[in-house]
Amino acid sequence: MPFLLPVFIIVMLALSGLRVLQQYQRGLVFRLGRYQGTREPGLRWIIPVVDRMMVIDIRVITQDIEPQETMTNDNVPVKVRAVVWFRVVNPENAIIEVASYEDAVRQTALTSLRNVIGQHSLDELLKEQEKLSIMLGEIIDKVTEPWGVSVDRVQIKDVEIPKTMQRAMAQEAEAHREKRARIIKAEAEFEAALKLTEAATKMAQTPMAIELRRMQMLTEVGAEQNTMTIVMMPSEFVSAASAMVRLADKVGVGTGIAQK
Repeated sequence: MPFLLPVFIIVMLALSGLRVLQQYQRGLVFRLGRYQGTREPGLRWIIPVVDRMMVIDIRVITQDIEPQETMTNDNVPVKVRAVVWFRVVNPENAIIEVASYEDAVRQTALTSLRNVIGQHSLDELLKEQEKLSIMLGEIIDKVTEPWGVSVDRVQIKDVEIPKTMQRAMAQEAEAHREKRARIIKAEAEFEAALKLTEAATKMAQTPMAIELRRMQMLTEVGAEQNTMTIVMMPSEFVSAASAMVRLADKVGVGTGIAQK
């Protein structure tokens, strides 16, 4: 059956035009070099030999930016690493407008990273990494938008500074901690002095409070030294002395009268 051969060839050519696109893929069809349209996921058919399909992955792509040596605004050499997350939102522009969108995003991230670091000081780079990462992401996204690429996030993940600068920063941090410790100690002594002054004023107004405090101190000393202390109330000494003075006055007065 000679007529079956042409039919078989036609069927094989038709089957060769079948393409299967995954859910995360889009297919750009070029017919004789001209863009014809974008195919959605599923089973798709193109004209064999005449059409050519380029498949684009629209999932989020993670791009690791190699360490970049640059100078900060205060002339400190640093080495910075970053990570860029991006995805294709317009497959047509990603293929037609730029030769390799992944390499273009990486090169844009490299130059933008150096520019952003050069505009800020070392302290800002260390303390405000999240803010700088957001700024860097906005800059890259503005450049890559015409290419059909959207930058989801940029994160500065590593900042390496020279050894000498690390030692200087450690000494500075130690000096700040020592300063804070001295301030706290001085404040504590000042508050203690105020409390002692208040206590002395109160005790001066109440003589019995002084005697009670003395007894308490003697009791504490005895407890610490594991000894027994016999205490006589100062008021007893005062009473006895007062009685002796009065007795002496009476005796003196009586003797004077007798002599007269």
